[in-house]
Amino acid sequence: MQRRTFLTSAATLAAAPALSSFFDSAAQSLPAIAAPTARPFPQNFIWGTATAAYQVEGAVHEDGRGPSVWDTFSHTPGKTFQGQTGDVADDFYHRYSQDIPLMQRLGCKGFRFSIAWPRVFPQGTGTPNPKGLDFYKRLVDQLRAARIEPFCTLFHWDLPQALGDKGGWTNPATAHAYADYAHYTVSQLSDRISHWMTINEFGSYIDAGYAANDAPPGIQLSRRELAQTKHYAVLAHGLGVQAIRAAATHPVQVGLAEDISGFMPAVEDEAHIRAAENALREENAAYTTVILEGRYTDAYLARLGADAPHFTPEELKIISSPIDFFGINCYTTQEVVPGANKVGYEVVPRPATYPHMGSPWLFVAPPALYWTPKLMASLWGLKKMYITENGCDSADVVRPDGRVLDSDRVQYLRSYLTQLQRGIAEGVPVQGYFLWSLLDNYEWTSGYSRRFGITYVDYKTQQRIPKLSSDFYRQVIAANSVV
Repeated sequence: MQRRTFLTSAATLAAAPALSSFFDSAAQSLPAIAAPTARPFPQNFIWGTATAAYQVEGAVHEDGRGPSVWDTFSHTPGKTFQGQTGDVADDFYHRYSQDIPLMQRLGCKGFRFSIAWPRVFPQGTGTPNPKGLDFYKRLVDQLRAARIEPFCTLFHWDLPQALGDKGGWTNPATAHAYADYAHYTVSQLSDRISHWMTINEFGSYIDAGYAANDAPPGIQLSRRELAQTKHYAVLAHGLGVQAIRAAATHPVQVGLAEDISGFMPAVEDEAHIRAAENALREENAAYTTVILEGRYTDAYLARLGADAPHFTPEELKIISSPIDFFGINCYTTQEVVPGANKVGYEVVPRPATYPHMGSPWLFVAPPALYWTPKLMASLWGLKKMYITENGCDSADVVRPDGRVLDSDRVQYLRSYLTQLQRGIAEGVPVQGYFLWSLLDNYEWTSGYSRRFGITYVDYKTQQRIPKLSSDFYRQVIAANSVV
């Protein structure tokens, strides 16, 4: 007898009262569905959002701003998606007074932004530009009036083109120019800003710019030249730390924001966790490890051999200048297993079926927000960390009713924040979270083809539309917990 026939049979109909009684009885014996368990964050946890100057500000020719390497690169045919540039971006330079209320609506306690070096020193060095600095004074004053703590990054990839013309980061003079820029800027703003980050994501402008064609200047150095350029980059960080402390007129907290290569145990047992620790330390040897340990690992130097960077003990001391916090830009991670090799681990290749968001590089791995800060705290004894970036791009569409229902981003954020709370509950000292990003914005070589914001931006009209993920994040902040 077919199921459809059975369901309409006389016998079934005759038995209906008995079946109804059976199911009623069974339902009464089932326990009530419990409300979801709230996973609380610490009372003084800082919830915020993040942006970067070239990605949102626009106004690239206003108030004395000089050209940056990203202005040049984005205007070079074939370098970015459809030749798109950051000339206008989100017009944040003119619209920040409208965007700060978006942060207030969310309940944000912090806002991470960057200062455009070419606004302060149009030629990278020399005479500072007061109009450029005045913009950031106005921005920070309005943030503070809204009770939003400013977290400032001094360099987020927009190197003045004048320094790019002199070799950019291949020239050690750039590191010293950066320190001078940091010293002056902090001397002018430390009465308003207490949290400073030196540099954002070394690899995203060194490896991408000097070993690939994904960032300016879009050249390929030899292995030896690239290793030396990496060294100059971390030297700039160390000089920047010292410059910030020397220039500050008020107490400051100093750190950096690094897209650390994250690793997690494929299986949660002692051997796999140790393998993940080894991988984290070794795969970040060129940047994070030398900053936190004051030395390059033996394996890193051995891999490079004759191509290893030249450095002095004094430079290593500068590079490892003490910091107050570590900012982690964390989007994904990769599994490792123990390895019968010198480094003690093997990175597990991602299967073709591994889930990812719109960007092919953004593999969905929520435990990243558990394992990356946990292993960093274990390895290096860090006492204060912030998640300075985390988020995802989605194929956002404005519906006829005007809403943007980015349910995939909501799932992504919920899953990641759950893992972050897991670590904090175990004592991992993460003290704040900055969601990337407040606004859809200019995504570098991807132009405007990728939307990472929790606020939709119509780039033709500059209209802002909070997405479903904005409502979700607002609820998380209000409850100070994730469900």
